[in-house]
Formats: sequence, structure tokens, C-alpha cells
Amino acid sequence: MGAEPLMAGNSQRRGRSTGAGKKTASAGTGGKNRRSLAGRGATPPAEARYGHPAQRKAQAEARRRTERDRSRQRAEETPELLLGRNPVVEALRAEIPATALYVVTDAGRTDERITEALTLAADRGLPLLEVGKAEFDRMSNHALHQGIGLQVPPYEYAHPDDLLDLARNSGRPPLVVAMDGVTDPRNLGAVVRSAAAFDAHGVVVPQRRAVGMTASAWRTSAGAAARLPVARAVNLARSLASYQDSGLQTVGLAGDGDVDLHDYDGFADPVALVVGAEGTGLSRLVRERCDVVVRIPITRDTESLNVSVAAGIALYAAAAARR
Repeated sequence: MGAEPLMAGNSQRRGRSTGAGKKTASAGTGGKNRRSLAGRGATPPAEARYGHPAQRKAQAEARRRTERDRSRQRAEETPELLLGRNPVVEALRAEIPATALYVVTDAGRTDERITEALTLAADRGLPLLEVGKAEFDRMSNHALHQGIGLQVPPYEYAHPDDLLDLARNSGRPPLVVAMDGVTDPRNLGAVVRSAAAFDAHGVVVPQRRAVGMTASAWRTSAGAAARLPVARAVNLARSLASYQDSGLQTVGLAGDGDVDLHDYDGFADPVALVVGAEGTGLSRLVRERCDVVVRIPITRDTESLNVSVAAGIALYAAAAARR
């Protein structure tokens, strides 16, 4: 029998592949395998795409926010200088904690406000420090000081859990006010004043992106901050969750709330009243932590109420329910 003739694709050399079983592109795949055809999912937003201008812009804004928060925290950790004749007198009348009274040499000592400030400071035993105008200009960063300034120490915040301990010892159901992202110190001071007037056990503010107890907040509280503790929460939503675990109902306050204030009947029970920032209202995470969101009925011609006014109305409703 003769040898079989060699033909293309029929080589007898050892190791020669005949091509059988070789994977080739099948029709309709475009040469791609199944994993490639599965795709990579939805396109991420521009802010999440590495190197995208929108991502760089978002990162820069995040860095600016972080730096602002750090600057605010550093400022609150150092003594504050309250400037001006009227502000200083009002602060001394309200018995705001202070460590010294600065007066520019040869300032208007005949001015009644400076005379009263000197008398009030002397009655409290505060050190009186005379400084030259050039030196005081430097100390006040060249702000308008009218020749007088009161040095206010950093505020000593309570822990959010401390307010619950205070409530347990009071014999009254807990009533706490949580402020979500309020940035105006006068609003904070006004809410502290209303909370003290209506027998709340304290006020909670977030550590970041919110105002703290500055001298302006102290002054607006009209002395109430000396009687009512203000706590600072690292994460307000988590603090509200802790309050819920302790038996408090979290009641948000918003113009688009689900229940009218006068229809809500839970204020006699343990409550954490949550008020939002000026303009933006409650943040999403904080609102999700609210068991109920109530609204204050107002006329259609009025767009909204100031946060301190709204808090005062809700605190009055709580006090009336507890009587």
C-alpha cells in the first residue's frame, strides 16, 4: 500500500495541529468573548470619573469645605475677643463667661457704656488690661472695636448623652432640640433661649458645617446658655439614632412636613425636636432619622419662618402638651 499523499492541513509531522477545536470568532460577537459582551454597567456620574474636570472640581470643593471646618474648629478652640461697646456691655450683663476686659488707653472713659463695662467687670473680678491702640488694632485684626473688648474662653460642650442623664434626673420626659447645620450664631443663641424658657434639657449641634457657641450666640441667648447645656455631636444622624434607641421620638420640623403641628399628639412623651438650617432645611440623612416631620401652618403669602421662630413655636407646643 502506498504512502498517503501529503495535502494541506493533513501534515503527518508530530505536534502539528490540525486546527480542530481551535477557538475562533463566532458570528455576531465581533471577536469579543462573553465577558466583554457583558459590559461594564452604567456610566458613573462625571464627579466619580477619574480625571474628569467635574471630579477635580468636586474634590477641590471638598478640600475647601474641610479647610473651612478646620479653620472654624481652630477658631472655636481659642479665646474669642468680643468687640464694641454695646456688645461688651450686653455680654457682661448676660454674665457670659469671660477671662479679661481690654480697654484702649485713653479710650472714651466718659462714655456711659465703657463706664458700665468697667463696673460690671470689676464686680465679677475680671482682670482689666489697658493696651495701646496700635496693639489692640493688631489683636482685633483691625476690626471696629471702639476701644474695648471682652475675652471669652472657648465653650465647653456637653456630650449628647449628657442631656439624657440630665433629663433622667429632672423627673420630666426628655425634651432635646437638635439643630441641623444652622450657621447663624444669633439663631443658635435664640434657640438656646427658647429651649431654656420652655424647659428643654439641652440643645445639640453638629461638629461640622454648623455654628458653635460663639460670643455672639452667647449674647443672643441672653444668659440662657449659662443655664442650659449645649452638646456637640460628631454625627448628628447617629446621635438621633441613639436617642431613638433610648426611647425618644425624633420630630422633624419642616415647611413640607406630613402632619400639622397642632395635630401632633406626641409632645408629652420623650422627644428630640429637630430643626433645619436656614434656607436648606433638614438634610437628607437627618430627615430620614425623623420618626415624623411636622409643619407649622402659615399663610401662603409667607414663604417660611426663621429657624429660631419656628423652634420657639414648636417648643411652646411641647410645653403646653406637658402641662
